[in-house]
Parts: sequence; C-alpha cells; structure tokens
Amino acid sequence: MSKREAGKADRRKRIVDAARDLIRETGDTGLSMRALAARANVSLATPYNLFGSKRAIVMAVLDDRRDFGERFSKLKNVSAIDRIFKALAITLSYHVGEPEFYRAIWSSLLDRAGSDELRAELITPQSALFWMNLLNEAVQEGSLQDDIDVALLHSELSNTFSGVMLRWVFGGCTADQLEPATCYGYALTLTGAATDEARPKIRKRALEFQRRLRRTQKAEASAA
Repeated sequence: MSKREAGKADRRKRIVDAARDLIRETGDTGLSMRALAARANVSLATPYNLFGSKRAIVMAVLDDRRDFGERFSKLKNVSAIDRIFKALAITLSYHVGEPEFYRAIWSSLLDRAGSDELRAELITPQSALFWMNLLNEAVQEGSLQDDIDVALLHSELSNTFSGVMLRWVFGGCTADQLEPATCYGYALTLTGAATDEARPKIRKRALEFQRRLRRTQKAEASAA
C-alpha cells in the first residue's frame, strides 16, 4: 500500500469509528457531517469525498466490524437447520454486544425515507439469497417439505426477525431476550414446514428456546 493509500485508509477508518460513536451516543443515524468530521479530525469535505453520502457511511459502519462471513464459514458438518440458528445467533450477538448502536439503527427504520438499503442490510445478515440457499439446502436434506414455497417461508422468517427487533426498540423485550425470542419464532415457523422426520427435532429446539425465553422474562421481572 502506498503512503497515499495508507493515508486514505486511515481517514476512512477514523470516519467510520467516529460515525459509530456518534450513532451510539446520539441515537441518530442522520449524522451531522460537521460533527462527524470534527470527531474524525478531518475536513468537512473528506467524508463526502471518501464515501459520497451519509447513507454510505452508515452502511460502512455496519460492514466495518461485522465478521459474519468469517464466523459462519467455520460451521462445518452441521445441517442446514443448525446453520440457520447459528446464523441467527451470530447476527444477534452484534445487537447484544452493542445494544445502543443497533437500537439506534433499527429506530431509523421507522423513518420510511431512504431506509430501504439499511432495512435490507439489517433484516438479512448477508442477503435474501443467503437465507434462501439455507432453506433450499434444508429441503434437499429432507428437513423441510418439498412442497413448501421457500420464498414465502423466507418472507415469514424475515417478518419474525424484524418484528422482534422493533419490539426491542419499543422496550417490549431486552437485549438478553433477543436471541431466544427470535429463534423461538423461527423454530415454530420451521416446525410447521418440517418433514415428519425432522419435525420432532425442530419442535424440541422450539421448546428449548421457549424455556430460555421464560427464564429471561422471569429474571427481568424479578429485577424490576
């Protein structure tokens, strides 16, 4: 890397770090570019020159420290159903690790203007194709019925994910409840689509998440 490229990479990193800090502190993804430039110690024009727009900066913040692909690739010799729940656990670990930041990101989805790209990034950890491939693999493995419309099933699972996230934003569940609540909804939906052979295993998983969810709710109630 040349000295010029290294300098540009350093400025990009400072801007992304500053944006992340500001979103966490203010709860606003709109970002004041003047405040962002000051926090990153760059000129006002630099964020625009390097990223082009505020939205691009927010997307870079989401991508900068997300190692989803690397973590998911380590899952070897496990079924497609197992990988679906592992993918959820990885995705939700980011939310649990930085609840203020991700609550601000999800809150921005309530503003319809310009949020489609951000919504797509959040509702699927990689892309719709990623989930569709997993669901199709589950069909091929004999875990899901082959007459189930995988696209519609994916849509229902996405609705579950986004519904739990928005309930979290409004204070309906805690960060500790995110994984069991989301996985419980996924397990119930997948149980209905499962083959006779796979259904008991998926239902057992649903009951495990149900127990986890009840424990977290009980703990929250006791602490209140």
